[in-house]
Amino acid sequence: MNTSPADTIAALNLPASVHTQALKLLDAISHARTLDETLRAADRAEGFGLGIETVRALNTSAVEGLYLAFDSASQLRQSELAE
Repeated sequence: MNTSPADTIAALNLPASVHTQALKLLDAISHARTLDETLRAADRAEGFGLGIETVRALNTSAVEGLYLAFDSASQLRQSELAE
């Protein structure tokens, strides 16, 4: 069974502010209308993850979970747009 990107984020038990922002970024990726829009949203999400990682706001596994959720959402949206 595949876990959705939102479920992955929920399982990370993130601080409320980080969780809220992560869900907004996932939403931007999943509602992108074009491939370019999807890639821009994914880049923003990756930058968010890099910022969290840089300031060491979360442990390594949580940061990796964020990156995986954002990448999964991006791949899913790209495949939807290709159909």
